[in-house]
Amino acid sequence: MNKAWMIGAVALIGTPVLATAEAAQMERTEASANAQAYIISPQDGEVVGETFKVKFGLNGMGVAPAGVDVKHTGHHHLLIDKDELPAMDKPMGGDVIHFGGGQTETMVTLEPGEHTLQLILGDKNHVPHDPAVVSKKITITVKDD
Repeated sequence: MNKAWMIGAVALIGTPVLATAEAAQMERTEASANAQAYIISPQDGEVVGETFKVKFGLNGMGVAPAGVDVKHTGHHHLLIDKDELPAMDKPMGGDVIHFGGGQTETMVTLEPGEHTLQLILGDKNHVPHDPAVVSKKITITVKDD
């Protein structure tokens, strides 16, 4: 099992899990007009060790755990090496790392080489907001420790 996915599994402990591959289409929650997700660290182009900290940033909205229904809030999901964003009308599934506890950082372990990281905010049900609050995709290089 990929270590990054193991981290994601730990991030889900104690949170409601609504995301399944068979999930039905769901109504999307409105995002605030000026919402912006971003990766604080690492920086785009940075060289990191095999295990490194990823810090999440969010402007214009608040962070709340999954299941909490408060206007203009959501929780982070981390996409690693994904070419496409998840479906916009369904709960995000196991192909993204969920931070349903409202976490704003995590430790990630990846194999040496080039990787991409991107954040997408999910609502109380893990569904991307409308419009989606997505960070710029960054590229990092993992060196051998």
